Amino acid sequence: MADKLEVCFGGLGGQGIVLMGTVLGAAGVKEGYWAAGSNSYGAQARGSACRAEVILSSKPVDFPRVIRPDVLVVLSQEAYQRFLPELKEDGLVIHDHPMVQPSQESQVVHFGIRGTDLALESLGSAQAANVIFLGVLAGLTGLVSFAALAQAVDEGVSGKFRDMNQKALQEGFSCGLEARKEFEKSRKGWLERFKIG
Repeated sequence: MADKLEVCFGGLGGQGIVLMGTVLGAAGVKEGYWAAGSNSYGAQARGSACRAEVILSSKPVDFPRVIRPDVLVVLSQEAYQRFLPELKEDGLVIHDHPMVQPSQESQVVHFGIRGTDLALESLGSAQAANVIFLGVLAGLTGLVSFAALAQAVDEGVSGKFRDMNQKALQEGFSCGLEARKEFEKSRKGWLERFKIG
C-alpha cells in the first residue's frame, strides 16, 4: 500500500489523453484522495505526442509533476518508447494492442488489450478507446471505484457522448476485472501496491 501513486497517460493528440487524466483526477477526489496533474502536447495539437499525468495521494501533493510513474497507460508506440524509461521497476504498462508492441527487453509488467478495436467493434467509434482504458485501469488495479469513475466521466464529457462513454467504461472495467483474476493467481499480492492509504 502506498501514500501516493503516479499515473502517466501517453498517446497522440486527438486520442483523448488529456481527458483521461482529468477524469482519473476527478474520480480520485471523489474517493477522498488529494489529486494533482499536468499535461503536455507536441508542436501540433492533433497527431503529435501527448501526455497527461495524475498523482493521487492520501496527503496533500507538494509537486504536481509525475517523476517516476507507477502506471503507464499508452495508446501509441511513440508514447510507449518515449515514456517507458521513466516507469518504476515494479511498474505496470497498460497498452493498446496491437498498436503498441512491448519491448522484449523490458522487465516491467505489461498488459495489452485491443482497446481501439473493441471501441470500434462494440461502440462504432475509436474515440471511445480512451474511456475503455480508464475502465481497464480501474478494474485491474482497483485504484478508483467504478462508481467514482462513472460519475467523473458523466461530469467530464459532452452530453451527446455520455451514453457511449458509459458503455465504454463498463467494457473496459469488465476487461480489467477479468485480468485482475489472472493477476491475482500469477502475481499474488502484487496488485496491493496500487492501493492508497
